[in-house]
Amino acid sequence: MAMRSLVLIAHNLRSAHNVGSLLRTAEGLGVKQVFLTGYTPYPLRPADGRLPHLTQKIDKQIAKTALGAEKMIAWQQQTNVDECITTLKKQGFMVAALEQSQTSIDLASFKPPKKLALVVGREVEGIEPEILQLCDQVLEIPMQGRKESFNVAQAAAMALYELRFHG
Repeated sequence: MAMRSLVLIAHNLRSAHNVGSLLRTAEGLGVKQVFLTGYTPYPLRPADGRLPHLTQKIDKQIAKTALGAEKMIAWQQQTNVDECITTLKKQGFMVAALEQSQTSIDLASFKPPKKLALVVGREVEGIEPEILQLCDQVLEIPMQGRKESFNVAQAAAMALYELRFHG
């Protein structure tokens, strides 16, 4: 069975702990690359232009949940998510958002293509409508309980697992 090429776009997340968890999950599930876009915190990198005391604090928070995965997986910080999505589409990726919306389909019924980019977004408000419009598909994890949504890192983990092994 040919391995599906998965990439993850984490856009406008506030929590460095969520970023660390996403990097660890992505590494464990064979995600090819993670794009940290918008104001999403990112690990320390060579020639980092951020203020050293802030960078060290953020890096430490990411490392706490990533447990070394931040050094194992290919990741890239990219401020402009529109450019990131456009570039991936030009490279033959279908771009799917993980979000509850009027147009979303059940994740379990989705048949992913060979090259898929999954977009996850803001912890509380979700992915911005203008970004959803750039995506080819919107996927939703059906909720069984009374809560309206999952934590972004847990939702990404469920979706990436489903896309890797069952799609």
